Amino acid sequence: MSKKVKKDFAYHLSRFLSVYLPGQRNVSQNTIVSYKDTFKLILLFAKDEKKISSNNLSVSDLTRAFFEEFIQWLKTCRKNSVSTCNQRIGAIHAFFRYLQYEMPEVAAQCQDILAMKTMKAPEGHLNYLSVEGIKVLLAQPDLRTKAGQRDAALLSLLYDSGARVQEIVDLTIGDVRFISPATVKLTGKGRKTRIVPLLSGPEKLLRAYMSAYKLEQAPHEHPLFCNRSGDRFTRAGIAYILKKYADMARTESPALIPETVTPHCLRHSKAMHLLQANVNLIYIRDLLGHSDITTTEIYARADNTLKRQALEKASPLNKQLQYPTWTDDDDLMTWLNSFAKN
Repeated sequence: MSKKVKKDFAYHLSRFLSVYLPGQRNVSQNTIVSYKDTFKLILLFAKDEKKISSNNLSVSDLTRAFFEEFIQWLKTCRKNSVSTCNQRIGAIHAFFRYLQYEMPEVAAQCQDILAMKTMKAPEGHLNYLSVEGIKVLLAQPDLRTKAGQRDAALLSLLYDSGARVQEIVDLTIGDVRFISPATVKLTGKGRKTRIVPLLSGPEKLLRAYMSAYKLEQAPHEHPLFCNRSGDRFTRAGIAYILKKYADMARTESPALIPETVTPHCLRHSKAMHLLQANVNLIYIRDLLGHSDITTTEIYARADNTLKRQALEKASPLNKQLQYPTWTDDDDLMTWLNSFAKN
């Protein structure tokens, strides 16, 4: 195999990540980083399982059989979930949609890989806290300290806005508007923005936090939430803070706080509480930034309280009956490691 052929994968991968996605597709930085991580795993799989180093990996090696083995490796060796495997398949599809126009001679190979289907995920349990559980959780930060004021504002905003954790990470000072009615601008998937109202409780906590840290006069592009080093919080940093207070809340009220509480759990909680308050699904969809109402409908399917109420209203025996609950070389890896770091 010629040196040129050996380098074709490295060349096209670098152009895919650094030119095509940001320049031609206007893909968000978060998506690019996710795709980059997928190809780091592909290089690791090729090296460990196929004994092919990154500088010897060519497009011709990347057959459908190769990727089917790769997905199986993710499931069995790395214990990845179905949703994570499907994300990796999505990145692979994106690359080969690009490649079929850049290398027409491998169009048949590209089509074969694009025919790979994502896996059907089992319908899982929707993890969320009750209203009482949220109250206990949000009461944990010590408002007598600056860090406690920051954490209270962070958790309150994370819950009340129904934001994705990355949307909170990306917030800047300029995204907050205290002029009545107070709002916060969230930037979600596909760089779509939405304006979410700030209720009085989260607004007061956010004002107190910004005052304590003297952020009122900070530049508009300054991150809204920073760690002790003054750097923008990461997703892992926010998850760490949430876990700390969830552990404290569980000690106080073990029946109200599940063993695992993630930032997305607060998003689920907000959606369920709005649904239980009879808020229309259309408004919940808009708050959460879902592009399709069918995504929001998972909350209606998951809420046993509403199911019970519907059954009771439909039955003349509802007072007597109790219904059951329904359930370019070796440097390619180095380049990927350094590319688009957050």
